[in-house]
Amino acid sequence: MNKRILAVDDDESIRRILQVNLERGGYTVETAESGASALPLLLQNHYDLLISDVMMPELRKLPVILLTAQSSEGDITRAYVKGTDLYLTKPFDPNELRTWVGRMLAETQED
Repeated sequence: MNKRILAVDDDESIRRILQVNLERGGYTVETAESGASALPLLLQNHYDLLISDVMMPELRKLPVILLTAQSSEGDITRAYVKGTDLYLTKPFDPNELRTWVGRMLAETQED
């Protein structure tokens, strides 16, 4: 199965380098020049991987809370390795969730 990648960067030469090199590796690569142009692609298509420049005016760090019934140590570790900011298991404490949401939103306002 051919894996699909979306590469997002405001620099056209970087997009082209990513596309050419990854396609040589056998991947299907689409590109977008901004977060705004990437969003419709993400909503309409399935991608196996997203590559994005962090220093783009429209993009910012979006905190992720994972709320799940999976509670093994391996599940939790994999989630944090993949970038989850907070891992909460079900059933969850609504007060704890509100506290974390408030804290994370306050931190994003500081950035």
